[in-house]
Amino acid sequence: MSMQNPTVTGRSESLLATNQLIRNTYLMLSLTLVWSAAMAGVAMWMNVPNWISLVAMFGSMALIWFVLPRTANSSAGLLTVFAITGLMGLGLGPTINYYLHMEGGDQIVMTALGGTGAIFFALSAYALTTRRDFSFMGGFLMVGMIVVLLAMLGNLFFHLPALSMALSAAVILLMSGFILYDTSRMVNGGADNYLMMTVSLYLNIYNIFVSLLNLLGASRD
Repeated sequence: MSMQNPTVTGRSESLLATNQLIRNTYLMLSLTLVWSAAMAGVAMWMNVPNWISLVAMFGSMALIWFVLPRTANSSAGLLTVFAITGLMGLGLGPTINYYLHMEGGDQIVMTALGGTGAIFFALSAYALTTRRDFSFMGGFLMVGMIVVLLAMLGNLFFHLPALSMALSAAVILLMSGFILYDTSRMVNGGADNYLMMTVSLYLNIYNIFVSLLNLLGASRD
């Protein structure tokens, strides 16, 4: 008769659950990025006006705040995640078109895309391999986000190019911190829903890409 150590069994089950969470999250993230890119391509091809872009962005935010928390544990959550990322991709189309029409626009967009990928893969790989706990960053990141949002609201009135570039750089740093924080939550048991984690990581990637576009575009202007 074999005797199983309950502690060892519990650790094994926890490790399996963590690995499944990570696998499902990155698989879903890959699908949503492809879907979002396709929707951005549609918006670019149709030359979607800015007001539709704004409607799509506000629609995606409403889904994130009010619908996703209620559907994340059901099959409807899958449709919600694809709706969120599809709308955000649609809203991104006019922004990409704007930069493509600048001098050297193709290089700006490709550099921003490559930089975003490099930042995400490097930070994710570090958090996954070291398995360090970055939960201590949560409070700092939230305070930093509030400060950046307030500064962005202020810059709507003053339109200072230097402040805009500084804010873009700050967003890149903050989103990089959130990548470490979110990945650490998956690794160390701070998260258990792959749909919520997919949206969180997607937003990190999205904001880094847009901020890199702003920085690169401003340097060419």
